[in-house]
Amino acid sequence: MSAIKSSIFNLLKGDFLVNKDSFKNWRFIFFVVILMLLMIASAHSTDKKVMEIAKLTNEIKELRAEFLDKRAISMEMRLESTVRKKVVNLGIVPSEQPPQVIRVITKK
Repeated sequence: MSAIKSSIFNLLKGDFLVNKDSFKNWRFIFFVVILMLLMIASAHSTDKKVMEIAKLTNEIKELRAEFLDKRAISMEMRLESTVRKKVVNLGIVPSEQPPQVIRVITKK
């Protein structure tokens, strides 16, 4: 029990950092620190990309809504009734005679 207690006490005092064999421990600590820094950088990069994806998704939704609105306006402008209202001021009215079908017969 006292061996465990003394080893925990030595660990808390940081003896593993100042012993003669501490060079091995420092190399491992530097390696762990570098891994932690890489992990933090990777997490930040991932968060940045997720935020960019969310921003682009919102932009796509806005552009799609704008497209639907413009398409509805365009379809309304192409209606015959809308065209009639706009050309009445120019004196143009629809023909009272129905259109005639012209058939072309070719001889071979």
